[in-house]
Amino acid sequence: MGVFKTFWFWTFDYARLYGGLVHLSQAKQLLGYSVKEVILAGWPIWALAGIGVVLGFWQRRTRGTTIFLVGFFSFAALAVALGFYFRLHYFILLLPAVSLLAGIAISRLSDLCVDRSMAVRLIPPLVLGAALAWPILTEKKFFFEASPAEASRTIYPDSPFVESIRIAEYLREHTSRSDTIAVLGSEPQIYFYSDRHSATGYIYSYGLMETQKYATQMQQEMIGEIERARPKFLVFVVMPDSWLERPESDRTIFNWANEYTAKNYTVAGFVNMVAPDKTDYYFEGVPNSVPQLGKYILIYERKS
Repeated sequence: MGVFKTFWFWTFDYARLYGGLVHLSQAKQLLGYSVKEVILAGWPIWALAGIGVVLGFWQRRTRGTTIFLVGFFSFAALAVALGFYFRLHYFILLLPAVSLLAGIAISRLSDLCVDRSMAVRLIPPLVLGAALAWPILTEKKFFFEASPAEASRTIYPDSPFVESIRIAEYLREHTSRSDTIAVLGSEPQIYFYSDRHSATGYIYSYGLMETQKYATQMQQEMIGEIERARPKFLVFVVMPDSWLERPESDRTIFNWANEYTAKNYTVAGFVNMVAPDKTDYYFEGVPNSVPQLGKYILIYERKS
């Protein structure tokens, strides 16, 4: 297919570099924040897992299983630590080991209560039920009362996930299946919701803002792909969370975007996120000014 060079770049060259971008001085802070968030969300289950380690080693029958699960947890922890990013969803790798260790705790507690009264024998299942119910009850508003849009706002207050649906509807209504679109930013869900192909392989832009030697090369590739594809619509996401720009980031793509859109496109839409719970949409009638400018997204249509 003639893409071996591209495959090698993303799988080895950039991946190797990406794995070393976080310095050890930052790792401790990132780890502390993530561990706190992960454990507090379901601390009873983590407490049961700790009890499971102690009781599992104590009893000969479960000692071998406990050794295996501690090893399982240790290797999962190593996988979480790769690159020192410690993002919250990475900790999913720990959950199988944690769950099984919690199971050992309940099993051993049940063994200790087997010859007791019915009330005592009910303690282990009640403890397990309470541990499982805790994270659900503490977030009951999120799970049972919030709408999907409100839930998205709760988790991602600075990302345009809710707005992407309406933007995509507009793009779908004003394009054909043969048209391409381009999103300047890290919002690939717009391609999904609009059911339109991307004019560029760069469907997220964080790598372009990183302080790494390939950043400028990546920006030039994205620029070249968009210019060759001549997408009918170009969506420019002017939001920090969609770029994660740093003071030392290369701003070539921003300068290019301003010049390229001014020359080849007209503004067809403007989405202004004034507050987490308030977004103003302007399509086909974009005003020259707005009372309050928040984080915003510009939708450009190619000139005929």
